[in-house]
Amino acid sequence: MQNEAEHAEFLALLKAAQEQVAYLKELGVEGAEKQSTGAAVKKVLASDKPEEPYAAASPQAAAAPVSDSLFGDLSSPPLRIQKSSETFEEIWADIGDCTRCPLHQGRTNIVHTDGNRKARLMFVGEAPGADEDVQARPFVGRAGQLLTKIIEAIGLKREDVLIGNVNRCRPPANRPPTPEEASMCKPFLLREIAAVQPEVIVVLGNTAMRNLLDLKQGITRVRGQFQDYQGVKVMPTFHPAYLLRDPTKKKETWEDIKKVRDYLDSTRKPES
Repeated sequence: MQNEAEHAEFLALLKAAQEQVAYLKELGVEGAEKQSTGAAVKKVLASDKPEEPYAAASPQAAAAPVSDSLFGDLSSPPLRIQKSSETFEEIWADIGDCTRCPLHQGRTNIVHTDGNRKARLMFVGEAPGADEDVQARPFVGRAGQLLTKIIEAIGLKREDVLIGNVNRCRPPANRPPTPEEASMCKPFLLREIAAVQPEVIVVLGNTAMRNLLDLKQGITRVRGQFQDYQGVKVMPTFHPAYLLRDPTKKKETWEDIKKVRDYLDSTRKPES
């Protein structure tokens, strides 16, 4: 009887694994078949261990659909960022002629967040570069021009989205801001996010990702997977400046951005 039950469990797990493989293949995930079926076999083999009590899989559990979706868990999260009534002008007034960190010593301009203050989509980078420092606008140099093309590729215009950085002053030689420098600017970025409440934030590169999400992993391991910031979907992907240095990463970035596009399309409210 136990062998029959084990056989039935194996078939149920194998069926569930096959369904998951089909789902993952639709997303373009390679190597899914080996990983999923291998997991099913391991689970059945584990049931032979004498110290672990055997429990047959119920038909209901076997037939349950895969819970993960392209956009992650779509159920309402328990924590949602509280809507702020602040205006950007009020936030910027608090920033003032900022001297909170040493970056102010070499700046030409403070570079504030720019774009549609009712945007559904926001992009966050790490800090201004030379062109941004001169023009007092984020992402206007070569990396910014590439970002504009990415935005247009998903059917939007630059003026449809919101674009900002963790830091508002240019670091020397375009180096990443230090954690101490970022900690001075981060509260103002969070206040802007609370005021706008975008549906999706795309964090560009390690600095932006780690400051918004407090993750320790690198962007290569996390990119392409929706994360959560107080109920807001966050998509980590490569910084456009990195794509200029390594164009082979453009394909991966495009896959990430398509997920953002598809999510926004799925939640778009019909026009009245």
